[in-house]
Amino acid sequence: MSRQPRRLALALAELESARARTLALTDCLDDDELMAQHSPLMSPLGWDLAHVGNQEELWLVREAGRRPALRPELDDLYDAFRHPRADRPALPLLSPAQARQYLGQVREQALDVLSASPFAGDPLHADGFVFGMVAQHEQQHGETMLATHQLRSGPPVLHAPEPPPAAVDVSRLPREVLVPGGPFTMGTSTDPWALDNERPAHTVDVPAFWLDTVPVTNAAYQEFIADGGYDDPRWWTPEGWEHRRTAELDAPQCWFRDGGSVWLRRRFGHVEEVPPDEPVLHVCWFEADAYARWAGRRLPTEAEWEKAARHDPATGESRRYPWGDAEPGPEHANLGQRHLRPAAVGSFPAGVSPLGIHQLLGDVWEWTASDFQPYPGFAVFPYKEYSEVFFGPSYKVLRGGSFAVAPVACRGTFRNWDYPIRRQIFAGFRTCRTAEGDR
Repeated sequence: MSRQPRRLALALAELESARARTLALTDCLDDDELMAQHSPLMSPLGWDLAHVGNQEELWLVREAGRRPALRPELDDLYDAFRHPRADRPALPLLSPAQARQYLGQVREQALDVLSASPFAGDPLHADGFVFGMVAQHEQQHGETMLATHQLRSGPPVLHAPEPPPAAVDVSRLPREVLVPGGPFTMGTSTDPWALDNERPAHTVDVPAFWLDTVPVTNAAYQEFIADGGYDDPRWWTPEGWEHRRTAELDAPQCWFRDGGSVWLRRRFGHVEEVPPDEPVLHVCWFEADAYARWAGRRLPTEAEWEKAARHDPATGESRRYPWGDAEPGPEHANLGQRHLRPAAVGSFPAGVSPLGIHQLLGDVWEWTASDFQPYPGFAVFPYKEYSEVFFGPSYKVLRGGSFAVAPVACRGTFRNWDYPIRRQIFAGFRTCRTAEGDR
């Protein structure tokens, strides 16, 4: 198969996969629930449903296809920068039936554009970038819609098999792994569907450090709670302590006690005992940072995290994924909403990095110590609202994806970001420490 048909088939498969997920996350609810706002932090699911169609029209029909607008009057309604999430229920939104009809009309034209694309020439078409960008965008909204499902009250409507049991006894693994110091290549200039904030590739010299072999677990986090970690300002930044007080944080989001000492959690409509061996989930950056300080450690920087995930000391090269350049499979990582929870630590040994670090991709996003900033030589492409408007100290970087992330939107260079107070996202963390004298 030549390069163009291969790219076309890949783009088609990713667009279809994203759409199937969008429909699965919305067809399971009635219209009232789709148009309701289940949290002021989130849009109504009906807004997301039409928004992904509007973005597809903007980029595939109008920009890539140079075709007339189908529904230009929708551009303002579904512009994420014009209307905060809390205000969107009051907008004259399309009904779910109208949104589905619109999605079908857009997709019909988008597929015509796809079949005619040269997959070469201008940067938007080269290697099918614009189709990969739109597929990633829709999958990112799939993750957002899944977070809305987690915040929704009511009986379960989503179902998935349980993750496989851990394949490795983590008690036999080292507590931490030494990542040798020295330069490595961060970011990418060659990945055809990498987004602008992942570019360009550049050399970063990272001093040696020790990184947790696995993400911090629920059991470990319960020790922090039991030791009074939420009540001791020593472990919190001033901003974090103020937020802990005003938001009355005392445990990860969705955790609660039911009149006893056992921690329970709500998960997509189910109530269950908190599994001790899963990575902790639904903690904000301030909580992750406080835990790390309590443990006598710190959060890794973004460069440290990427070096641990991509650098191969044997070759000196940076891999696309911790296990190499092969596309993610179910043996490598917990991705793609195959399961509705993180897997136990010690799962997916085929996905281990060259240094022996487990579960760097999938399961939970991992908070880093870094602010979201551009790389040296950064250039906006194809629009500044994807990355540039978010650069600065207000946002912290997360890495590695979660069980809710599609493989197309998860790689060793992929960067996520959010406010340090956010807990509805599927985020956890791991800690590290500087290796004094090691290089």
